[in-house]
Amino acid sequence: MDSFIPEDFCILIVDDITNNLKLVGKILDDVGYNTTFATSGFQALNRLKDNKIDLILLDLMMPEMDGLEVCQFIKNDPKLQEIPIIFLTASYEEEKLIRAFELGAVDYITKPFIKNELLARVKTHLTLKQTTDNLKIALLKLQQLSQLDPLTQILNRRSFFEYIENQFNLAIQNKSLFSLLILDLDHFKQINDNYGHLTGDQILINFTLAIQNYLRASDYFGRYGGEEFVILLPETDQADALKIAQDICDLIAHLSIPTEKGNLHITVSIGVAVFRSQDTRIEDIFDRADQCLYQAKALGRNTCYAG
Repeated sequence: MDSFIPEDFCILIVDDITNNLKLVGKILDDVGYNTTFATSGFQALNRLKDNKIDLILLDLMMPEMDGLEVCQFIKNDPKLQEIPIIFLTASYEEEKLIRAFELGAVDYITKPFIKNELLARVKTHLTLKQTTDNLKIALLKLQQLSQLDPLTQILNRRSFFEYIENQFNLAIQNKSLFSLLILDLDHFKQINDNYGHLTGDQILINFTLAIQNYLRASDYFGRYGGEEFVILLPETDQADALKIAQDICDLIAHLSIPTEKGNLHITVSIGVAVFRSQDTRIEDIFDRADQCLYQAKALGRNTCYAG
């Protein structure tokens, strides 16, 4: 669990009474929090544009734009709605306080302020926010890892199929096109047998890195299985796809991979297929690309074939 450091957080204090701002600000500043102030609802919204705010202490009763209106605006903004809001209120404002919770406030502190209560409530909600933020980051990383091949860090087979399914559906709906490349490292089994699987793994890593650096940002690159790889080329016709495939063949043929037994040179064979309007299944384009890969190998490998 991450340690709690007040200096890591910035708190926005909103109150139309200057003395209240000074009092709350001093309490928070004394323990190390970063603070910024606003004397109106409109000024508070401007502060949120200019600063990264972790928590808001918001006066409930203010002229022109009161705390409820400010809270509602913040909770309706996707970029701001996760910021916890603690209301500053007098005890007689019970009905408005209930409305504040309905709008998304997490807590309230009554006036006059009790120092230890204020600090305890602020720390509680900042700790909760910190934990929630860290959990979201961890879940995002897990999601990203679940999409990647552990060795090469490119898309795994399942994730690649999700992307090509989307592209396939788009192509049918919009009458657009895309191309598919299936790549197979030539004689890779012999490399594993002669140099060992660790060297084979290093070759796969170098191979994928070289292709990743060549491909466009809009392309999708995945590991199909073993030494077979797939590339999805959106909005790419056969001529352009064939040129890309030939470029990859040339790139890999000139790749020099250092090993304990000296530098290794490898080659790749590539089958190229383009989406056709009569395709009704994703398997149709995969079958054509696979047949073209077979033809590329039959031609002596280290080449590409389209059909």
